[in-house]
Amino acid sequence: MRAVWILWLRQLKRYSRSRARIVGSLGQPLLFLFALGFGFGPVFARAGNGSYMEFVTPGIITMAIVFTAVFGGIEMIWDRQFGFLKETLVAPVPRLAIVIGRTSGGATVALLQGLIVFVVCLLAGFRVHHPLLLPLALAFMGLISMLFTAIGTAIGSVLRDMQGFQLILNFLVLPLFFFSNALFPLAGLPAPLRTVVLLNPLSYGVAGMRAAFSGGIGFDMATDFAVLGAAAAFSLGISSLLFSRIEA
Repeated sequence: MRAVWILWLRQLKRYSRSRARIVGSLGQPLLFLFALGFGFGPVFARAGNGSYMEFVTPGIITMAIVFTAVFGGIEMIWDRQFGFLKETLVAPVPRLAIVIGRTSGGATVALLQGLIVFVVCLLAGFRVHHPLLLPLALAFMGLISMLFTAIGTAIGSVLRDMQGFQLILNFLVLPLFFFSNALFPLAGLPAPLRTVVLLNPLSYGVAGMRAAFSGGIGFDMATDFAVLGAAAAFSLGISSLLFSRIEA
């Protein structure tokens, strides 16, 4: 348990010391927020779907969480190249504790990044219609953070350098985000695309967060929580298995 706390605090210290990383990771979500939120807002409203800003904000928060979480897991590659990972592996600590510590620390960092974007969205005009459900929205944000930090840890356990990172980003992380309901509603989608969206666990996280914020159209909230929780647990199990095979 002590090792878990140490690794968790280490991830937070990295985050707090890197101001450039904090500011840089806000660029893409804010670009999407203002470009899509205000650009597509009139079109979305004329289609009879209400405020696009309210619809897209959970997706923008999810974007900030997803990319920060994956990068947190990928940091393992840097630790391996500079020898920090070897020091961790030779310590008399179970591998599972190391994975839990790193994953929980990375997920906390991603959650903090999502909260920063949430505050910016409030300043941009987003309104929460169900304040009492905010803790539930935070729970969905936490599960998304855990899911993608575990995915990043699994990737970092397999890759030995950063050369394959762009491949992972373009063929795994970006499709998971864009083929969810983060930027567009399910209504009117072609059947094949709708099936892909329904098979994507991130869709359930965005839908649950959207329902908690504004009661928007989405799946049953209990189903959202169950699917997302199961996906996070499965990813954590896979990352633990892959990490256990790393040689010191």
